Amino acid sequence: MKQTEATSPRAAAKAARREQLLAVAKTLFARHGFHGVRLEDLAKGVGISAPAVYRHFESKEAVLEELLVGISQYLQTGGDAIASQAAEAVSTLRALVDFHIDFAMSEPDLIRIQDRDFAALPDGSRRTVRRLQRQYVSEWAAVAAQAHPDWSLEAATVRVHAAFGMMNSTPYLARSSSAEVVRRELRAAATAALGIG
Repeated sequence: MKQTEATSPRAAAKAARREQLLAVAKTLFARHGFHGVRLEDLAKGVGISAPAVYRHFESKEAVLEELLVGISQYLQTGGDAIASQAAEAVSTLRALVDFHIDFAMSEPDLIRIQDRDFAALPDGSRRTVRRLQRQYVSEWAAVAAQAHPDWSLEAATVRVHAAFGMMNSTPYLARSSSAEVVRRELRAAATAALGIG
């Protein structure tokens, strides 16, 4: 079998380095803010020279774009997959809550970066993130309105935003709280906000 560029050891090493840069960027951006991190800091975090970063990303802004557009795509695609299953609305809403809590528990740094550094994205990427977020919220609101026929779509959207506010609080919760307690209480609060508690 002939080895292609995409499957070569060199390509695999380049992809792994790119993922390392993203992981370091996520940690540093969350800790110091986008503007508090230099390209040299990213390079140092993975043991390469600053110019070598350009083999993977054209700029520090491109790293931020990859992080925030990427997670928005992940959430929208995952939410769409859950909502498109033929389950009844309350079960679907519970599955959406669990999906989002899994994200919030595993990616508090991305939530912090989104909250603090969204404005640092280039205009086109900001529009992409907002479009994906609107689609994600709309998917949830449609399911919530199905689960509660007495709710208007507007009321369902408000409830969904309230649930997101609670679930996305993970970066700001005390580090002394156990993950089990945080997960349980976030689920209870979100399902209560969505009227399925």
